[in-house]
Amino acid sequence: MGKNKLAYILLADGFEETEALTPSDMLKRGGIEVVLVSIGEEKERVSSHGVTVVADQTLADGLSEDYDLLVLPGGMPGTTNLRNSERVCAEVLKAASQGKLIGAICAAPSVLGGLGLLKGRKATCYPGFEEYFEGATLTGEHLVEDGNFVMGIGAGVSFLFGLKLLERLTDGGVVDKVRKSIFLS
Repeated sequence: MGKNKLAYILLADGFEETEALTPSDMLKRGGIEVVLVSIGEEKERVSSHGVTVVADQTLADGLSEDYDLLVLPGGMPGTTNLRNSERVCAEVLKAASQGKLIGAICAAPSVLGGLGLLKGRKATCYPGFEEYFEGATLTGEHLVEDGNFVMGIGAGVSFLFGLKLLERLTDGGVVDKVRKSIFLS
């Protein structure tokens, strides 16, 4: 039996809770170990709607070298806080250089675009963040996969985004089982 897959979800103050917690739930239901990571000094992060979430660890605690997935939830000012964090940007660039799976939803794909990681690739993001996507082809589709990147357009596709990430880490049988267990047609 292989090692359990490991996913990190980065939380910045102002994150969209649906875009962080729904993919976390889908991944956990599919047997993926999920670690919520606060990018601040404290484990507590406050979402864009004032919900306090206690992360499992802080980014300063360090990330395991053998993780499989890095997720950037959107939300405002969460996306701005992710983009302005040198440590977050360094982790994203490192993950991309290692070919790790990276998921970003809503405004958060703009972090990837701003780092130049989406040049020559298809992408999607919440409308209004197009300036960060130089050299990318914005499709406007709800979900976009290109190489090791999976992107969702907004909170309304959080279930599908989470299931797509699960599919990339497992197989269709696991995804079908999770879909059926939550009555998602």
